[in-house]
Amino acid sequence: MDCTILIGGAAGQGLDLSSNILEKILKRCGFHVFTYRDYMSRVRGGHNFTQIRFSDKEVYSYRAKVDLILALNRETYMLHRDRLKEDGVVISHEEISEERLIRLPLDQIKKKVKNPKVLNTVGLGAVAKYFGIPFSISVEVLKETFNERSYSDNIAAFMEGYNLLDSKHKLQIKEDRNIIINGNKALALGAIAAGCRFYCGYPMTPSTSILSYFSSRSNEMGIMVDQVEDEVAALNMALGASYAGLRAMTGSSGGGFALMVEALSFAGILEVPVVIVDAQRPGPATGLSTRTEQCDLRFVIHAGHGEFPRMVIALRDPEDAFYQTARAFNIADKYQIPVILLTDQYLADYSKTLKPFDFKRISIERYIENEIKGEYKKYEITESGVSRRIIPGRIEGQIVLGDSHEHDEYGHISEDPHMRTEMVLKRMRKLERLKEEIQEPWFIGNRSPENLIVCWGSTYGAVKEAVLRLNEEGISIGALVFGDIWPFPTEKLMELGKSAKTIIDIEQNCTAQLDSIIREETPFESHYKILKFDGRPFSGDEIYRRIRNEVRI
Repeated sequence: MDCTILIGGAAGQGLDLSSNILEKILKRCGFHVFTYRDYMSRVRGGHNFTQIRFSDKEVYSYRAKVDLILALNRETYMLHRDRLKEDGVVISHEEISEERLIRLPLDQIKKKVKNPKVLNTVGLGAVAKYFGIPFSISVEVLKETFNERSYSDNIAAFMEGYNLLDSKHKLQIKEDRNIIINGNKALALGAIAAGCRFYCGYPMTPSTSILSYFSSRSNEMGIMVDQVEDEVAALNMALGASYAGLRAMTGSSGGGFALMVEALSFAGILEVPVVIVDAQRPGPATGLSTRTEQCDLRFVIHAGHGEFPRMVIALRDPEDAFYQTARAFNIADKYQIPVILLTDQYLADYSKTLKPFDFKRISIERYIENEIKGEYKKYEITESGVSRRIIPGRIEGQIVLGDSHEHDEYGHISEDPHMRTEMVLKRMRKLERLKEEIQEPWFIGNRSPENLIVCWGSTYGAVKEAVLRLNEEGISIGALVFGDIWPFPTEKLMELGKSAKTIIDIEQNCTAQLDSIIREETPFESHYKILKFDGRPFSGDEIYRRIRNEVRI
């Protein structure tokens, strides 16, 4: 069983609520679920759609073809009819010239269900019946979703749709042991698990839902949350909270991260740990505010004036987002550096079923001294480049100085050329130790493959599906999916690159930014580049097709 449902309509038609209900019902039936959301930058109107793929096996990407279209308006059918499988159906209340149409008689149903706000639920009932979803499971989800008053109207509407047709499928219901979560929520939970106690930001799609989630859980989790006036203020406030001893994080998208750059350099010379999220979207400037791209890699690696160490981690899926975010806090604390998490609109918004997170895998490592003998030097020159850290006011008699100017070991401003040289070298020595923390990329596919894909971040799921499909067809192909990107890990690439006849770079940008880093850091470069930068994510089907057509293996 591997089916895809597409629900489409205009913003304001209740598309999100309908999709959320349906994915929960399918999860409750024990299926693996993958929900991809495509939406315009509008509060009302336009065209939005959601694809819900469910299977008895784990899925990693959305599919090009769909089994059922629930069209909340005529435009949905017109835009997506070519994607409907031959044996697929359309469910809609619209008059559509389509042999495969199951029409909802809403005029008749309105006479029975007096509340016009619940008419979308009629379509959900029809979808549930078509796939043979037990009525009892649907009732459970509806009860959890609505209050008592709206539940009675919605269950009546659901029943009307449920009784309209016969089931085409008979699903095998399994025990539901998974959670379903999107990338931004998983990231926020990882931060909470790591002991984050301060989050601030300015709303900017697609990072806004991180701020919203923290805000909704602030009292429950004991987290201070602040919506600030702009992004440079956000990072400066996060640095202040970190200086005072709190684990702090801020986030934005590419345009907001650009405003943070001055404060990023401040973090470099202040040597205060902080975690920063860049949820990428197409630029330049406002670009496509609700679309996806992997366009900020080079930017975040080199952002800031002057030279100072930082770490860059690209998140690959919601599970990775949870664990890597928690890890980012420990690394930031250990080396007193900014750690930048790269995600994007696709990963931020798609939701996927996963095993429940294992909180035992999360450790909180603070690296804070509680006792100091002698005079305290915040910027003490050490072999590792990392100085002892204390919290201001915690140890009687000890003063903690910080400055945005170059300084001596105590934190006093200094223009001495020797001290300047020593401080630059001190900060940069952190990189050598940081390289020991770097994790090699995930590997998918055949061992010692003749064809090697290199990719990073959220392309993981689509690449995995394409590689597994090609492996089943007897193609010798594998993929390295980079998470840690700066400092750049080279061990696995050096090993596999020597034997690979063909290296294929897959990225969602125009300039093949990962490939350029590979050329700088290793003797290799890609033979083929499969790039996409139209604001839409890769699917596994598209990568499979383009490898077949463009690489011709």
